[in-house]
Amino acid sequence: MSQSLTGAGRVAGVVGAPVRHSLSPLIHNAWISAAGLDAAYVPFSPSETGFKALVEGFRGGAICGLNVTLPFKEEALALADAPSAAAQAAGAANLLLFNEDGRIVADNTDGAGLLAAFAQQAPGFDPAVAPVVILGAGGAARGAAAAFLAAGAPQVRILNRTVARAEAIAARLGDRVTALGLDQAEAAFAGAGAVINATSAGLSGEGVLDVPLAATPADCVVMDMVYKPLRTPFLVEAETEGRRIVDGLAMLIGQAVPSFTAFFGISPPSGVDVRALALKTLGLSERI
Repeated sequence: MSQSLTGAGRVAGVVGAPVRHSLSPLIHNAWISAAGLDAAYVPFSPSETGFKALVEGFRGGAICGLNVTLPFKEEALALADAPSAAAQAAGAANLLLFNEDGRIVADNTDGAGLLAAFAQQAPGFDPAVAPVVILGAGGAARGAAAAFLAAGAPQVRILNRTVARAEAIAARLGDRVTALGLDQAEAAFAGAGAVINATSAGLSGEGVLDVPLAATPADCVVMDMVYKPLRTPFLVEAETEGRRIVDGLAMLIGQAVPSFTAFFGISPPSGVDVRALALKTLGLSERI
């Protein structure tokens, strides 16, 4: 947090239920401190029924904005007066901005964070070259699919145990999206440029996705949105197969960059290793 916060300071924050384990305050306040801003970034944790009242109370600019995490992303989009194209495509908002005129602007920076993670950890990867496979059919999967489509992916293949949920995403996002069952993973991996785990399998080291990563092309990039552990069983398997890997912490930091700019009007200052700070807080070592 800024050491010089005054009555004129700008305040932003993150809202979720729960939110106590969020790394966003650590990341944003490190940038705030390095930039010498008169500002602060704080957590909010309303009840699952209290989110609307919290957001409505900030109309008019009591704070400049919020990052939104589970389980409120879809509700955040519904409450906005001016949703961005990215938020509409993802069906969710992870960023709310409160204008002085009372309007609420919604955006989704998760897609930008996803692509930034690929650019950082898989240099040279081009999302427009080959099909992308996404495992899961929740909000994270839909957001990832929308981001890759916007980046020019020729096809997005969504795999899920319940095919109907994948089909619902495909119906909303258009004919470049194909829905398949997890039992069709081997065929889906053929020719894929990237495979992304957008499920919770691997969270805290629990659960393993039983999919044949060996069936992916040798130059396929494999990502897991989970960042604790940093190297999930899914990524360990991919690495064993010789695939390049991308971790979820890179995505978390990637989505924070445009959020910070939206809140405070400047880019995050260079020279602050927020990844190292996050790893230290999580008690993790850098393995990627």
